[in-house]
Amino acid sequence: MNMPTNLEISRNTRLAPLTDIAAEMGIEEKFLEPYGRSAAKISLEAVKALGDRPRAKYVVVSAVTPTPLGTGKTTTAVGLAQAFSHIGKRGVLAVRQASMGPTFGIKGGAAGGGYSQVVPMEALNLHLTGDMHAVTEAHNMLSAMLDNHLHKGNALNIDPFAITWRRVLDVNDRDLRQIVTGLGGKANGIPRQTGFDITAASEVMAVLALSTSLQDLRARLGRIVVGYDRDKNPVTAEMLKAAGAMCVILREAIKPNLMQTVENTPVLVHCGPFGNIAHGNSSIVADLIGIHAGDYLVTEAGFGADMGAERFFNIKCRNSGLVPDAAVVVVTVRDLKSHSGKYKIVAGKPLPEEMLAEGPDDVFAGADNLRKQIANIRLHGVEPVVAVNAFPTDFPSEHDAIMKIAADESVRAAVCTHVVDGGKGAADLARAVAETCDEPSSYHTLYEDSMTLRQKIETIATKVYGANGIDVSPVAAKQLDDYERCGFGNLPVCIAKSHLSLSSDPTLKGAPTGWRLPVREVRASVGAGFVYPICGNMQTMPGLSSFPAAERIDIDADGEIVGLA
Repeated sequence: MNMPTNLEISRNTRLAPLTDIAAEMGIEEKFLEPYGRSAAKISLEAVKALGDRPRAKYVVVSAVTPTPLGTGKTTTAVGLAQAFSHIGKRGVLAVRQASMGPTFGIKGGAAGGGYSQVVPMEALNLHLTGDMHAVTEAHNMLSAMLDNHLHKGNALNIDPFAITWRRVLDVNDRDLRQIVTGLGGKANGIPRQTGFDITAASEVMAVLALSTSLQDLRARLGRIVVGYDRDKNPVTAEMLKAAGAMCVILREAIKPNLMQTVENTPVLVHCGPFGNIAHGNSSIVADLIGIHAGDYLVTEAGFGADMGAERFFNIKCRNSGLVPDAAVVVVTVRDLKSHSGKYKIVAGKPLPEEMLAEGPDDVFAGADNLRKQIANIRLHGVEPVVAVNAFPTDFPSEHDAIMKIAADESVRAAVCTHVVDGGKGAADLARAVAETCDEPSSYHTLYEDSMTLRQKIETIATKVYGANGIDVSPVAAKQLDDYERCGFGNLPVCIAKSHLSLSSDPTLKGAPTGWRLPVREVRASVGAGFVYPICGNMQTMPGLSSFPAAERIDIDADGEIVGLA
C-alpha cells in the first residue's frame, strides 16, 4: 500500500482548536489573535505572563552536511516534538517559516513530511500570516527612503558608491541579482547600480528573528547600516528617519504564529532567515514563549551543525540568554554514502541506482562528516544525540553502521521512522534526548566578544570547519579594518559559505583537511548584530532550475491546491 502524499496527510488531519493547543501551553485565549482556523498570532504579552512557569529543556536539531536533497531535519524536529507525548512528556516545537522562493523552486515545501509535519502545510508554505511580506515591505521602505534622500539633495553626504543596502523579494529570480535603478531622467531618481536579495537573506529578517521585544526591534532597525558617507562614516536607518516606519510595518510580524502538527503538538512558526547566508534560526521571541510552554522545547537550526547550529550557539543564544540542554544531529544513509565521495547527487534527479544497493561499507566511508559534526556540537559544551532518519530504501546493516559510528563516539543514537509512524517512530530518540537533557549542560560560546573579527573568523574556520587558516582578500581586509574602526569589532560573525561541504568548496565531501577558507567580501548586519564574511561563490538571490516546482503547483477543478510537495 502506497503512503499518502504530504498534502493528503495534511488535509486528512483533524485539527484541534488553537485555543485548546494554547491552553495546553499555558497561554490564555486573550493572548491569541486568530488568522482563520489554522493559525493564530501570539501577543508578546504572553512572554511575561508565562515567566513564572517551569523552564522547559531546550533542544536544538541540527544535522550532518546535507545532500542537495536535504537530510529531513525539519521532519525529524517535528517527529521528536511529537514523540515526547509518547513517553509521557509535553513537547513544543519552534521552526522557521518557509520562504516561497525555494517552495516554488527546487526544495518544495518546508513543513516536514509524512506523519511528521506542520499542518495545514499549504498555510505554512504559502505566506501564512504575511510576515514574509511585512519583512519585504519594511526592507524596501528603507531602500525607497535611501534613494529619495539621494534625490532630494543628499543632506547626509552619502557616497553613492559606498551604499551597501539592496532591495529584496521573496522569489527566486537570478535576473534581479544586479540591476541599475533611477533610469529615465532626473525625475526618476539618481542612476546607480544595485540589486535584489531574497527576503530570507534580508537583514530585516535577521533583525526580526533576533529581537527580544518590540522596543528591541525598534532599536535594532535604527542601527541598520545602509552605506557610508564621503568621510567613511556609517549611515543608518535612524539617520534616514526610516526606522520608525519600518517598525510600524513589522508591528504584527514580530508576534509568533501558533500552529500544530498532525498529532496536534504545538508549533511556533516564526521568521525564516537563510541558514547559509544569515543565521538560519527561528525567532527568539518564539523561544521565549516556548521555553515555558512544555517540558521540552525543540527548535531547528538550518543546514549542518557547522552552519545553523554554530550560529544558534554563538549568535542566537548569545542574544536570548537561553542555554541549550542537548542537540540532535540528524543523519541519513544517503548522506554518509554521499560523503564517501563515490556518488554524485543532483537536486531534482533520482538517486544513482548503485547508491540504493546495500552498502554499509559506503556508510563507514562517509563517517568522518558525522564524526566532525558531533565534535562541532561538543565544541560548545553541549552533548549531541544522533537521529538516524530512516528511508524505506535503507537496509538494516546500513542503520547498524551508523549506530556503531555513534557508539564509537560515545553518543546516544536512535533509528527513527517518524515519517511513516509519526511520533511513536521517534520515541526512542525522545528517550535518548530526555536522558541527555538530564545531564548538566556545559554550554559556552566558541569565542569572546573582545576578539577581533579576523580572530573570530579564523576560530570558526579552524575549529568548526577544519581549515588550516583563512585567506582574506584585499577588499575583505579593508572592510574588516573599516568595521573595526566603526566600532563593529565586538559583534559575532556569521560566515556565509556553501552548506554542501564543511569547507567553502561544495565538491569536497566528508571532513576535508589541508584547505584554507577564502574570505572574499565582508558585510555588516549591524542591526541584527553580526558581521558576515562571504566565503566562496555565494548567491544571496537564488535562481530557478530547469524544472522548478512552480510548474507542478496549480489549482484543481474544486479549487484545491495540487503539486505542493
